[in-house]
Amino acid sequence: QVQLVESGGGSVEVGGSLRLSCAASKYNTRPSWMAWFRQRPNNEREGVAAISYDGRINYAQFAAGRFTISQDSQDSTSNTLYLQMNDLKSDDTAVYYCAALRDGGGGLLFAGRPFGYWGQGTQVTVSS
Repeated sequence: QVQLVESGGGSVEVGGSLRLSCAASKYNTRPSWMAWFRQRPNNEREGVAAISYDGRINYAQFAAGRFTISQDSQDSTSNTLYLQMNDLKSDDTAVYYCAALRDGGGGLLFAGRPFGYWGQGTQVTVSS
């Protein structure tokens, strides 16, 4: 099990920036990959960016160049995931979810990896 708690969502104007955070804890073994997903109104949940324990990164095409994923591992039992979002567009309005890879499969795929542990989500609203 992994506990994931997001923060940092809010409302911003087009062209603005936001930084999302996700505190990961209560795991026995640090997840090998963590990711950000989003669910826009009337759309399916989609992957945004993912990062491995050793810093490998994947971005969705729409995120590359505008979004930056990073992490800060405080110790062996906790990790904070970040998503810096710049040049936000109205189409980025969504609920953003933090996710962790589930060993053994199960969950939503992003970059070929299954993410089966989820946070509660944080709303990001971009308005003009």
